[in-house]
Amino acid sequence: MSRLRAGAVLAALVVASTIATLGAPVAHGAERGFALDVSRRGDFVAQTNLVQCVGASMQMMLNMVRADDRTAATQLKLQNLARSLSPPRADGGVRKGASVVGWSEGLNQVGAGPYKLVGTWTIGDAMSVAARAIRITGKPVGLLMWQGRHAWVMSGFRATADPLGGADVSVTAVTVLDPLYPRVSPRWGRGPSPGQVMSVATLGKQFLPRRTGSQASVWLSGFAGMYVMVVPYRIARGGSAKRP
Repeated sequence: MSRLRAGAVLAALVVASTIATLGAPVAHGAERGFALDVSRRGDFVAQTNLVQCVGASMQMMLNMVRADDRTAATQLKLQNLARSLSPPRADGGVRKGASVVGWSEGLNQVGAGPYKLVGTWTIGDAMSVAARAIRITGKPVGLLMWQGRHAWVMSGFRATADPLGGADVSVTAVTVLDPLYPRVSPRWGRGPSPGQVMSVATLGKQFLPRRTGSQASVWLSGFAGMYVMVVPYRIARGGSAKRP
């Protein structure tokens, strides 16, 4: 699995506007910018316990890609799949949840992909990557929250213009789903309600660079200190990947 630095990620995002998109985006006039949300009412699923944020996020992402399934049995199955695909902890401890590696690979194994891990050095670059990926594929993005401790789903965004329009575009707000809702984290507080739209600045209070240090570097080589996401992309004709 390749580790993408911010410059490489953004360079790969120069995708031709002729690439077809899935579904019809909700676009506004030029004076209002551009908005797109791939989620529907009923896609949200709360995690059934305090460790299944990845399984619940996978379940919500699958709900946006195909028919809704909000059963606890499916969430547990997805959680176990992600755990089985997660690398061992660098400190030798027993993993309670699942890693972002298992999250990405799990989505690919159940046919929701292709997905891959992407890291950027700034939140602005991360939002540019995520918005273009959603616009190109019609699929949601996974966000590694709380410095690597939690999972959210980004289902949409608002921007100053269409991310595929060729002009300079700034993402101004995002639509997110936090599987912990309505529980309250002692440290981070109550998460957003399902489908809540929040500014990038507000998102940045919880979407933070992954932890650094020797263990973090071994655990997720190439992503320590970066904003990490589970990002969909398209396979171009001929088999080459059109990276988001």
